[in-house]
Amino acid sequence: MNLSINNISKRYRGDVWGLRDFTLEVGPGVLGLLGPNGAGKSTLMRILATITRPTAGTVTWNGTDIVGSPDTVREVLGYLPQDFGVYPNLDTVEFLEYLAAAKGLDGTTSRKRIDELLQLVNLTEVRRRPIGKFSGGMKQRVGIAQALLNDPRLLIVDEPTGGLDPEERVRFRNLLSDLSGERIVILSTHIVSDVEAAATDIAIIRRGELVAHHTPEDLLRTVEGRTWEWIVQSDAVEEVKKRYVISGTMRRSDGVRVRLLSPDSPHSSARQVPPTLEDAYLAAISTPSAPGGTPA
Repeated sequence: MNLSINNISKRYRGDVWGLRDFTLEVGPGVLGLLGPNGAGKSTLMRILATITRPTAGTVTWNGTDIVGSPDTVREVLGYLPQDFGVYPNLDTVEFLEYLAAAKGLDGTTSRKRIDELLQLVNLTEVRRRPIGKFSGGMKQRVGIAQALLNDPRLLIVDEPTGGLDPEERVRFRNLLSDLSGERIVILSTHIVSDVEAAATDIAIIRRGELVAHHTPEDLLRTVEGRTWEWIVQSDAVEEVKKRYVISGTMRRSDGVRVRLLSPDSPHSSARQVPPTLEDAYLAAISTPSAPGGTPA
């Protein structure tokens, strides 16, 4: 099972590039696609879901070009877009039955599958409530369920934890980990903690370009020995931010504890600390790159 992304570029009106020569090989497991808002993550997800055509480059699923033969991947695809729409007058079961029929599932299979998924996303007790009366988090759980209807081999989820409360977020992370056996799961997000909990591989995108692709352990090694904590006075914080990449600040009675990235000690009173994925992510997206607009 292999998804191969080869030199994909996407150009919009006004000579704005959403992606530039993006290349990535993806195998079974959970790939965390990390990047700031506007980095090009959703553009890439829409291309992989065969909704948007690239300007240049190819994407192949098990060797078949999905631009020329989109049904090859659509048959095994589950997709939860960032802006997931629903029919507000339908209840959860009616909505999922409608989408199951669109995916080609027969009635018996779809009813069994819907029961399993409602249990999985904790919506069994509200299965007959109109979706229009759901909270944002509940609608997102319906979106997760619809993406899993056909037991997909390729599951793409774009910013899936938006609107979820902390308990639901943990449930979703665990679900992604459980699903990652014999399938490819791509989790696109700007939230490092979501990726940290579930991903077996991490790709970092900035301004439409791939800037890093590592396992979580190897990504941490890229900033080994470069993470420091330093207590400075409040009036010095802005100057420190101009000189270093800052990954966190915490006010204390004796000043502000600043967590920063630097190849050398910023001060004799600073102490070296173990890196986190947040540190590694900030280091990757802070590397110089060419200016230019990039849509989401």
